[in-house]
Amino acid sequence: MKKLLAALLFLHATLAAAQVGKLLPVDEAVRDPEFFAFRAQLQAAVARHDTEAVLAALDPKIRTSFGTGGGIEDFRKTWKLPSADSRLWDELGTVLALGGAFQEGGLFSAPYVYGRWPEPFDSFGHVAVLGKNVRVRAEPGVNGRILMALSFDIVKLAAPAKDSEWTRIKLRDGRTGYISSRYVRSPVDYRALFNKIGGRWRMTAFVAGD
Repeated sequence: MKKLLAALLFLHATLAAAQVGKLLPVDEAVRDPEFFAFRAQLQAAVARHDTEAVLAALDPKIRTSFGTGGGIEDFRKTWKLPSADSRLWDELGTVLALGGAFQEGGLFSAPYVYGRWPEPFDSFGHVAVLGKNVRVRAEPGVNGRILMALSFDIVKLAAPAKDSEWTRIKLRDGRTGYISSRYVRSPVDYRALFNKIGGRWRMTAFVAGD
């Protein structure tokens, strides 16, 4: 019994050492059946790499960056459409799969990591863990020693923060660890905004950064 209690206390202390906050997944699309159907159609178009169907879902003035430009032709050029190997299919597919939330004025933002990001946390200095029992390793690589497991935590980035495969994070006890990059997401990664315009849902922005 004492060994079990000690193990539980150690597990609690280990988890508390890493997390600075929680961000549970949410998807409010079902609150608006019309939007839910629109998004499902867009997801299907992305899955089949249907350029024309995706472009038809865009607002003519869609925002593509925080600089000048924008619009459907700019969107097409930015994402090198209709190329079958365009990065759009993976980026937009991921954004749509990660749910989202309604904002003031009826706007819908996706993914939930952006739409529900807690303001106290610096969006450039933290990332959200996207699953349950995601392993944190002492070294980058699947053979790295496991330090702990996290579930939907917000964690602080450690420099150098991220490469294509592993994200380096800083734990509360001062140690650093690595999480597979596919299991974390920054709130300033790509996100999509949707508005109802003229009685019809449209994607009005698809941007990254700030």
